[in-house]
Amino acid sequence: MRAPPAFVKARGSAYTRLVLPTPCYIISDAHLGVARRDAELVLVEFLRSARRDARALVINGDLFDFWFEWRSVIPRHGYRVLAEVAAFADAGIPVIWVAGNHDCWGGDFLREDAGVQYTLTTWRGEIGQWRTRIDHGDGLRGAADRKYRAVRPIMRNPAAILAFRHLLHPDWASRLALGTSATSRTYSAADNGQGLMDVAFRDLDADPALDLLVFGHSHVPALRRAPRGGVYGNAGTWLGDSTYLRITDDAITLHRHPGTEPIALERLVQRG
Repeated sequence: MRAPPAFVKARGSAYTRLVLPTPCYIISDAHLGVARRDAELVLVEFLRSARRDARALVINGDLFDFWFEWRSVIPRHGYRVLAEVAAFADAGIPVIWVAGNHDCWGGDFLREDAGVQYTLTTWRGEIGQWRTRIDHGDGLRGAADRKYRAVRPIMRNPAAILAFRHLLHPDWASRLALGTSATSRTYSAADNGQGLMDVAFRDLDADPALDLLVFGHSHVPALRRAPRGGVYGNAGTWLGDSTYLRITDDAITLHRHPGTEPIALERLVQRG
């Protein structure tokens, strides 16, 4: 059966809000379509393994290096991974997909055929006991992302998307998109992720009710308790690194696949 929407009645609450059960796995930045073939197969293996334990899955953007939906056509790259993602939904496990800067043109196929809860905006809710906000992270840094913020409205403009869909053959459109995205898919952030960490610490400080803030985008895995409370997590990238976050009611851990132990002791954050 397909997963129901990730809305349940939270404990002690008179209203309904977003709650994901645990264990919850978070991955980001696989960039399928340009990732090596073996990296894609490792991700397939990981998803099959994780489905035996997970009660929720979050894809924090850029699963594909380019994703676009025409009326009757979708990109062929990464279809084995997408089938594994759909298997989570078929098993009744909710899947949240927060769009990144490379896969922000998703739509009915992801929602209706793959069964994921695809969103272009911030996801806010609870993951187990953790009050959580999830953003991909693109455009959030100050001066470093100024040029990208100028381009982003054009990329997501409905008229531009309509023109891309109808004026270019899918083969040409995919080749164009993949050929112009290299600078943001092959790098780890020049600041080693510090810019997004600074944003996270600032936002956690401004919202004391927030327990966990998760970004992707930088390709730099991180799990840090903020100086004034709350936790910042970044799942890193599957583009050669294969890192992910696992969240339970009691702890958040950062792992590298294969393996079950956290990457390092400081990469485990417990409640309290």
